[in-house]
Amino acid sequence: MNEAVETVTMWKPAGGSHGTFSPAAAAAAVTCLLVTGTLVVTVGHPSSGDPAEPPAAAAASGKAFSAYFRTLTRERRAIPGPPRRSAAPGPVERLSPDDLFIAVKTTGRYHRQRLELLLDTWISRNMQQTFVFTDGEDEKLRKRMGAHLINTHCSAAHNRQALSCKMALEYDTFINSGRKWFCHVDDDNYVNVGPLLKLLSQYSHTQDVYLGRPSLERPIEATESLGTSQMKQVRFWFATGGAGFCLSHGLALKMKPWASDGAFMATAEHIRLPDDCTVGYIAEALLGVSLIRSALFHSHLENLGLVSDIHKQVTLSYGTVENSRNTVNLKGPFSINEDPTRFRSVHCLLYPDAARCPSPRPL
Repeated sequence: MNEAVETVTMWKPAGGSHGTFSPAAAAAAVTCLLVTGTLVVTVGHPSSGDPAEPPAAAAASGKAFSAYFRTLTRERRAIPGPPRRSAAPGPVERLSPDDLFIAVKTTGRYHRQRLELLLDTWISRNMQQTFVFTDGEDEKLRKRMGAHLINTHCSAAHNRQALSCKMALEYDTFINSGRKWFCHVDDDNYVNVGPLLKLLSQYSHTQDVYLGRPSLERPIEATESLGTSQMKQVRFWFATGGAGFCLSHGLALKMKPWASDGAFMATAEHIRLPDDCTVGYIAEALLGVSLIRSALFHSHLENLGLVSDIHKQVTLSYGTVENSRNTVNLKGPFSINEDPTRFRSVHCLLYPDAARCPSPRPL
């Protein structure tokens, strides 16, 4: 990793321009996108207007995703994880919820299907720490969230440019907030703020901290253009946005040359990678800050039925694999039909006194 750091730190975005990217570099670029609950890894010639996946390829990617769970354990045994720093045995600093900036990325078509569920559950207790970044105005949500609903005016598409556009606004809004920790999650995540604060308190917000969970078991590889004819292969770990990740204020400030005032989009275009991968590229490849892996973050790309000690987890998720529901295995006050994501049951487990939770039956 040190060799990559020495060779790639020469590049910085100039004037927010996207720069040049040769066909040879594009051929070697690896693009990972979360598309409708499927991990898609493509190797080829990504372009600024990625074509829609043909039906045959879509079927193949569905089979590849179903194989993901089968290979995950096998790869974990064979591939060492990214470098990790041991957390201090006790709190390094005491944190309060007001020290957090939690960014939730969503899109207009999921306002009712996903976002309202979050507002009924974990966001209801953490509105002052949570900011929702979407791509269109919504009067109903605006009345409910006020200034914490942020219309990015980005495209509603699920492609590299649209995702990076939202992440750029998340980053800038966090920097302007002056808060200690930036945490990004998706609209299919449940955030357990208590364990999140406990985890973050083990590190100093003034130090360089990049915390999350990879979805891949190998570092991602990308080709970076150092000039008109120079190319460099870079390898780095990144924390998947589908499980959530956090950045300290100290690290976020060092990311400014590649992330602030629209530079994040230029950086994403430079390496032809989506938003969460680009964060890893800036942190690991450019700044030399290793990802600290935490098993307390969870995405729909893992077997959520194996997750235990729900009250200790930082994030949870849900999804569907070949028409099979992928959720945490939890008995609660709601049936599967009433609560298919199990988020309402999780919320009532953590907060039995919550307004939408049934009252305990008398003994």
